[in-house]
Amino acid sequence: MMSFIQTTCAGVFYALLLLSPCASFGQSTNIPTKLLKEQGKDATVVRYSDFGAKGDGAVDDFAALAKAHAYANQNGLPVKADDGATYFIGGANRTIIIQTNTDFGTAKFIVDDTKLENVRANVFDVRSVLKPIKLNGIKSLKQGQQKIDAELPGACVITVTNSKVKRYIRRGNNQNKGSSQTDSFLVDKDGNVDPKTPIIWGFNQLTRITVQPVDQKLLTITGGKFTTIANVLDSSTYHARGILIQRSNVVVDGVEHYIRGEGKQGAPYSGFINISRCANVIVKNTVLTGHKTYRKIGSDGKSVSMGTYDISLGSALNVSFVNCSQTNDIMDSKYWGIMGSNFCKNLTFDGCKLSRFDAHQGVTNAIIRNSTIGYMGVRLTGTGTFLMENTTVQGRHLIHLREDYGSTWRGDIVIRNCRFSPRGGGSNPSILGGSNDGQHDFGYTCFMPASISIDKLHIVDSKKTKGSKGPALFANFNPKLTSVSYKQKHPYVVTREVKLKNVTTA
Repeated sequence: MMSFIQTTCAGVFYALLLLSPCASFGQSTNIPTKLLKEQGKDATVVRYSDFGAKGDGAVDDFAALAKAHAYANQNGLPVKADDGATYFIGGANRTIIIQTNTDFGTAKFIVDDTKLENVRANVFDVRSVLKPIKLNGIKSLKQGQQKIDAELPGACVITVTNSKVKRYIRRGNNQNKGSSQTDSFLVDKDGNVDPKTPIIWGFNQLTRITVQPVDQKLLTITGGKFTTIANVLDSSTYHARGILIQRSNVVVDGVEHYIRGEGKQGAPYSGFINISRCANVIVKNTVLTGHKTYRKIGSDGKSVSMGTYDISLGSALNVSFVNCSQTNDIMDSKYWGIMGSNFCKNLTFDGCKLSRFDAHQGVTNAIIRNSTIGYMGVRLTGTGTFLMENTTVQGRHLIHLREDYGSTWRGDIVIRNCRFSPRGGGSNPSILGGSNDGQHDFGYTCFMPASISIDKLHIVDSKKTKGSKGPALFANFNPKLTSVSYKQKHPYVVTREVKLKNVTTA
């Protein structure tokens, strides 16, 4: 994954920031007597027990864990959980800042969400030691612009917003007035935009710009078995209470997340693994859990399901999930699709078995390979190239272009050596699903994929229902389009080219 864009700040600059005090939650980080005696100047690791954590699964260790990480951050030391411990994390309004390598090992963590002081506070926040940079002088950006006029200390993730322009104006039961035009991209120290993270919108003005330097050193988080005791609130307010990653160049390896205590009602979750405004993150060998689906009254007054996630990504670049799975059945519709994303670029599933891959408000370039996707399938909105290979999809469509955002993919779709096993056998299953009647303004021109290339696809349609016409390449995207006199207020650009090779059915 390393490229020219991952060069970093000068070593001196980096070291000075690393040694600067960490602003956490205001707790004292004085070194305990036990730590002074046992570690001395050759100390290489911080343990939770050094800061008073009991690890008995009953006493609330939240404050002790936070103190341990605050001390580790100030001194550039890794953290290791005590083997065999069970740490209870209560509902205090507190977040543990992680800025050094952390090994949760074989320890267990009980995250109690039944009585929370702040539902939006994450338990852990993986944060850079490098401070955001104030960038002046950039007033606008062009779509596809290859360089910005800036000299930076190293590679940076830049996120820009124009609040005067609305995109992704949602249609349907969860309709809304759209989101402010947003884009994120990587640049090197000279302001060159990484061509793999292109600027996809034109900005005639910028109402906000954030510049976050990319950390040079890789940060790792390994092990740990986390169990969330779920909230039981009758609320649609999203709960955080997970691991928020806002630092570039991070590897999460071997984390497990379980859920217990879900009842007849509960508020949704924004993601136990939540990756935001950063680049180059790998989550591997990780086991997650889909959340039970609850309902609410949507914006148009009708009952709708509440999306609730264990994986959430926003404005994240170059993120891969490798050999990841979930604890519940990927075909069990009691549980919502495990993943959701917005404004991301270059997302990859490799060797995963998960209930859904989903890009809500746009992804630029995505790959699914060597994976199995469950009942909620592959749902896309976005641009660039989408590649799926050596993968089985068990949703209603092989690929579903989200109709609430215009069923738009401005680019190409490539399918190689895949298997489509529509849920329940499927009634008239289609390779590409979606809907757009040309009557709604989504805040952009909507496109079907410019080209679709399929090489070796097997469709398991042997359980087709009575009256089924069998699998189709396209769903009926516009049933209203029955004559050439039909007028579209917002024309939908259709596919130019389809290449089929080695397509078979059961």
